[in-house]
Parts: sequence; C-alpha cells; structure tokens
Amino acid sequence: MGMAAGGATDINSEINVTPMVDIMLVLLIIFMVVTPLLQHGVSVTLPKELRNPEEDPRIVKDGSVVIAVTKDNEYFIGKKPYQIAELETQLTELMKEKTREEERVVYIKGDSNARYESVVAVITAVRKTGIERIGLVADKKKGTAAGPVASPAPAT
Repeated sequence: MGMAAGGATDINSEINVTPMVDIMLVLLIIFMVVTPLLQHGVSVTLPKELRNPEEDPRIVKDGSVVIAVTKDNEYFIGKKPYQIAELETQLTELMKEKTREEERVVYIKGDSNARYESVVAVITAVRKTGIERIGLVADKKKGTAAGPVASPAPAT
C-alpha cells in the first residue's frame, strides 16, 4: 500500500511496481518511435500476386540492391532518389564488389500505380549494366492458400 508514516518500525514487504511500469511505458514509446525508422527503402504499394509466391530471403539483406519505382514515377535505391539516367552508373558502382553470380541480383519494387514504362525503363537500365538476374517483387495476397490459377471453363 504505502510507507508507514511516523516512527513505525514495521518492515513493509509489499512490492511497489509503479517505477517498473513507468520504465516499461517509456521503453514502449521509444520502440514505437524507432521502429518506423528501421524500414529499408521506400514504401510502395506492391501489386498482389494470385498464387502467393515464396519471398526471396535475399530481398531484405543489407547488401541487396532494391530499386523502388513510386506511383509518382520516382526512382529510389534504398532511400536515396535517383534520376533514370543516373541508375546505370549507380548500379555499376554497387555491383563492382559483387563477384559471385548469385549475388548479382537486382530487385525491382514497382508501385501498383506506377506507369508501366517507368518499370520497363528501370529494367532496361539494369540490363545495360550487364546484370541478367532481375527480381520483380510482388506482395502476397492475404487470407488465401496458395494454389493453381483457375482456368476458364471449356466452351460447349
């Protein structure tokens, strides 16, 4: 309950949890503020894939090259914006240290509202640098199990 006032000599054996609750609330607020800052790259609305593809675990690695195309047709590598003409030279610089073929992959996250020609321009810039492995990132459709795509019924 509380401390005894006056000259009481009884020992209080109750635990005061108020300071612990205060500390936990401060930590919770710190984590809530810091967590959005830890996201990699630029947020785009990815198109939904009907068959729920398996995500390549290399996409989220720090050394992976992910190009984001936003709905405003802006180009980002990580969180840094680039013009389409700059992408080729920047990709050449990023790929210099990657010697193994399985490391030389570029992932493209195109917003579902981005213009098709913007995504094609990025693919063209990647191909000009000599990189043959390109991954197009799609979002998993939630709430359904993976399965084959339904084929149209035969005409009778």
